[in-house]
Amino acid sequence: MNSPPSAPTPPLADQLETTGWAIVPNFLDPAECRRLAAECLATWDDGGFRRAGVGRGEQRAIREDIRRDHVCWLDEAAATPAQQRYLARLDELRLEINRRLFLGLFAFEGHFAIYPPGGFYKAHLDRHQGTLDRVVTAILYLNEDWHGDDGGQLRLWTTPGATDGPFEQVEPRLGTLVTFLAGDHWHEVLPARRERMSITGWFRVRGPG
Repeated sequence: MNSPPSAPTPPLADQLETTGWAIVPNFLDPAECRRLAAECLATWDDGGFRRAGVGRGEQRAIREDIRRDHVCWLDEAAATPAQQRYLARLDELRLEINRRLFLGLFAFEGHFAIYPPGGFYKAHLDRHQGTLDRVVTAILYLNEDWHGDDGGQLRLWTTPGATDGPFEQVEPRLGTLVTFLAGDHWHEVLPARRERMSITGWFRVRGPG
């Protein structure tokens, strides 16, 4: 059976321009997602992850009451072929978003993320307080055969600045990409009942912070 085609980037940019968020199933070919998932798990087994914290610099702290995930930052200089292909796809998306929204995005930073069973991340914004560099969040899910009772959904409030009212709830299924304006949309990760993997990152602009 042929793999479903990757979703083209222009509709994503259209929706991002209109609503500030977009959800694209099958953004990346399943075989490519499985390669990335295998690399994520291999890095985990090798001890390459660290506990995720909240805050920056001297203010950074491990807060299990807020988040219980682990991360391993991607290094473009040491990227594997599978990571290089994904980063190239993201760069195409960056250029498309810049053409449509004139955001001046110039780079992507991201990491593998693993939520062990019971892991969660309470409602938050992705732009650190007092900074402006993270503009667009991009999350690619790497979980095969994910079911609703596995938990771990992303809850994304669709009204800018709101932590109540209408929201989208996204199953973290293999190949689904979620993007949204990092400083506008509050979101949370509901408790996962099985190991949950993603590549989470941000398109950035130049400048301090």
